[in-house]
Amino acid sequence: MGSGGLSLFFGPKPCSGGLTYTLTVDLERFLFVTSVLLILGIGFFLGMRHATDPDHVVAVSTMVSRERSIPRAGWIGILWGVGHTLTILVVGAAIILFGVVIPPRLGLTLEFSVALMLILLGVLNLTGAMHWLSHRFAPTHPQHHGTHSHVHSHGDYAHVHPHSHGGAAQNAAAAEHHGSEVEPPHWLRAPFARLGIFHSLRPLLIGIVHGLAGSAAVALLVLGTIRDARWAVFYLLVFGLGTIVGMMLMTLAFAIPFTFAGNRFAWLNKGLVTATGIVSLIFGLFVAYQIGFVDGLFTAHPSWTPQ
Repeated sequence: MGSGGLSLFFGPKPCSGGLTYTLTVDLERFLFVTSVLLILGIGFFLGMRHATDPDHVVAVSTMVSRERSIPRAGWIGILWGVGHTLTILVVGAAIILFGVVIPPRLGLTLEFSVALMLILLGVLNLTGAMHWLSHRFAPTHPQHHGTHSHVHSHGDYAHVHPHSHGGAAQNAAAAEHHGSEVEPPHWLRAPFARLGIFHSLRPLLIGIVHGLAGSAAVALLVLGTIRDARWAVFYLLVFGLGTIVGMMLMTLAFAIPFTFAGNRFAWLNKGLVTATGIVSLIFGLFVAYQIGFVDGLFTAHPSWTPQ
């Protein structure tokens, strides 16, 4: 037994003939790596569970309530998770690596922004403004210039084709196959081609807001579990990946009844859209009251516990 851990030896013993094989296992290192891998695995599944928090469920159900495509709904969940992970990584790393402290009033303000966002989503759904924005900025509804336009995609690009059903002279401007190519930023090309700029940026920004509100709690949880800063930051990344997967699965699950209702029963789909809007509005108002008055954001002595 050495000071660095447990040593196991096979052969050479002072005996006649034969080769010897020596295997040394550093027990402390083995236990450390095993523990870290176990914690990271738990972090991934905690990230998946984190995606099911009530405010996340309400926001995402409101976003996918008008979707008629299950793959598009999956992209919405992925983009929400990416936005959430970005802020968890940035803010969480600042807390872990540099000891940044978030004051109670700032922490409550970040959480209050989630309440305002839920209220806004509910109002947009109930008033039909969400429907108008979706059509205005969707790739399937391009700006048209007095004739007729349509869009199709090749890979990660969406192409706009203006044309008319008149003579050849009227169609001369649309002779080129890719008459107007909508080219998003490189990292958004795939979802942009399927969702459009509004449907791509909306879940991304909403995920960022949720991430800002929850990053302190996640970082403090990690600090209490993992002492090594590099492993702690890596844990945040794994946690974020779990959140992305969890949110994707949840949006896919939500999309199934919405797609079924939208394709077969218009009245049922309208009822589901209205219901998600009402739930988002009421839940947002409840959270706003809880944070503003119970937790004291609008009082002289705010009380904030990251959770």
